[in-house]
Amino acid sequence: MNHHIDLDSQQPHEQEEEDPFLAFIEYARSEFSPDEEEDPTGNGWGSTGPGWSWIASRILKTCVAYSSGVTSAILLSDISQAWSEQNRAGAPKKRAEWINQLKRKNRRRKLPKTVTIDSLYEKNFLSLSGVLEAVIVDAFLLPGTNVYMLTLGDLWSSNTIDLYVHRRYYDLVDPHNHNGILKKGGEVLLTGCYLRTAREGSGSTRLLPTEYFVILLDEDQDDDAILLAAQFCSDSFSSISLDDVNKGVSYSLYARIESIGLLENQGKLKRKQITLVDNDGVRLKFILWGEQVLLANLFSVGSTLALDRPYIASATESAIETNDKFCLEYGSATQLYLVPFIQHEEQVFVPLTQGRHRGSRVLSALDPSQGPKLSQVTLPCDSQGSIDFSNYPFRSFIVDLRDKMTSISLYGVVADIVYERHASEVIFSIKIEDSSGVIWAKLHFARHWSLGRLGLGHIVYISGLTCSMTKQNRLEVIWFEKDARASFINLSCLPALLNSSCIHKLSGLSDLSSQTSTMHICRVRLRQIDHVNTRFSHALCGRFVEETPGGFECRFCHCSCNDEAVRSFHLKITLADESAKVFAWCTGQTATELLQISSDEFYELPEEEQVMYPSSLENEKFTVALVNVRRQGYASVGDQERHAVSWEITGALKCD
Repeated sequence: MNHHIDLDSQQPHEQEEEDPFLAFIEYARSEFSPDEEEDPTGNGWGSTGPGWSWIASRILKTCVAYSSGVTSAILLSDISQAWSEQNRAGAPKKRAEWINQLKRKNRRRKLPKTVTIDSLYEKNFLSLSGVLEAVIVDAFLLPGTNVYMLTLGDLWSSNTIDLYVHRRYYDLVDPHNHNGILKKGGEVLLTGCYLRTAREGSGSTRLLPTEYFVILLDEDQDDDAILLAAQFCSDSFSSISLDDVNKGVSYSLYARIESIGLLENQGKLKRKQITLVDNDGVRLKFILWGEQVLLANLFSVGSTLALDRPYIASATESAIETNDKFCLEYGSATQLYLVPFIQHEEQVFVPLTQGRHRGSRVLSALDPSQGPKLSQVTLPCDSQGSIDFSNYPFRSFIVDLRDKMTSISLYGVVADIVYERHASEVIFSIKIEDSSGVIWAKLHFARHWSLGRLGLGHIVYISGLTCSMTKQNRLEVIWFEKDARASFINLSCLPALLNSSCIHKLSGLSDLSSQTSTMHICRVRLRQIDHVNTRFSHALCGRFVEETPGGFECRFCHCSCNDEAVRSFHLKITLADESAKVFAWCTGQTATELLQISSDEFYELPEEEQVMYPSSLENEKFTVALVNVRRQGYASVGDQERHAVSWEITGALKCD
């Protein structure tokens, strides 16, 4: 199978049918995007205002949280609060000038688990895995003691907070002569902190000591450059000798972080492997054990790590599978310094397709007579040249996908689903269609299919996609469930959709044949229940299973599922409104909502009651979501649900 753009479908439709969900995203963007006067060039889009995918993800996250429905006010309020949390800039006007200078020159990306100091005071809580990216405002001795303290600020908060310095860092503090490495103006990263709030004891809110502490260095600063040259340039990975280590020789090493491994379980201990590359191109593993894995929250790929006195263990001692004789560990005397990876940026041209799609009305509205006014935007890219589209201001279309694009989000319709039979991992390929074309995306699951019921014609939103060129010069689109930015939302099965008028519009059944959209929200009555059957389905994917001599087998997931088989309805029904009637089918929770009885309860009814039960529901009123599962050009998903019925009911809500 070739996973590439269908070239015959690359030209977008001249006019994409109005989609209420897309329309609300554009409305929200217009509310939160910068004014033309503030940003006439457009280069600030995506940095001063939230991007299209950020807003889409936030709306869907709120819809998942409020399954009973949302309003426009709820969504806008949530977007506003979330955006303010992410981009706090409420520092007082009297803030130290050097902090403002740091903020202006700061170009590194915020770490994923970063929390602000302001939020600590607001919530009186700090997760052990939370990260503080802090600036040292002051270093001092607690009066009457020999306890060192640091006053910390950050680039997003108006508050500061005091930290008790861990004993292992005392030799780096010199509050009297200000000659220590930990001094005013220095930057640090810390995690594994406990918060002592004022109400837990006397005094003010403070951070208790943590040994998971990294000091940031800047190679352009004289003091930092001297420290790096004097302490970390003489040793390399090749110079390490286990014999010397056993004699007590210590090393100071300097290497780039190439990759950060997944969390592993080694017996009863957690473990994380960091791959480092030194200036000679030699690779070595840096292993974190147990609670030390928190340190990985402070690292980012591409940054350079300076390790002073790491513990050097043999590969056998650390039980790692490697050709190396030894690896590095975070020992009791180890101190870490980090030269952060500076986020590079690249100018990205806004495709002309943005002006031809109604999903980008804000863009074309800026200057309708001349077409798109914003010809390019600035996006971050990594050292390999891959461009991050997570805060791209506009919707990404399939026709615009190119090599080395990461964190792409797509909104489209499922046209086919195929299980990758010969893959060593659990991989499904899904054919996605939008108004510009179709493309296959490979979905890599951590353990098993985890997206629930997903069928042809369903409308989905996928974030965290990566594009790359294969050796056959084909564009491949990949999605990894384990990626922190990855999400997959099936809008067709989203309960909140039916009760949220701000993101849907009602259609009459008579409109279904004349409209090209694959999903419609309709107010209907149950005219006749034509067929009711209970069968076993796979709880993970919602597909009906087959009974074999060995138990139940799911042909969709290609696995036995004896422990995951649940009884489910298969329902065929005639829906009607004032204008027309439609024959449709459904299964799972939707069928349960329509029949107002669980499949297990229905199965336990006497046979004559099972026969009579459907007639008692005739003329009951529902709001339903209908998708066209046999839209022209769609393939077959290849399971037992293939039949001539074009419409699937993917959601149902009883009307009063």
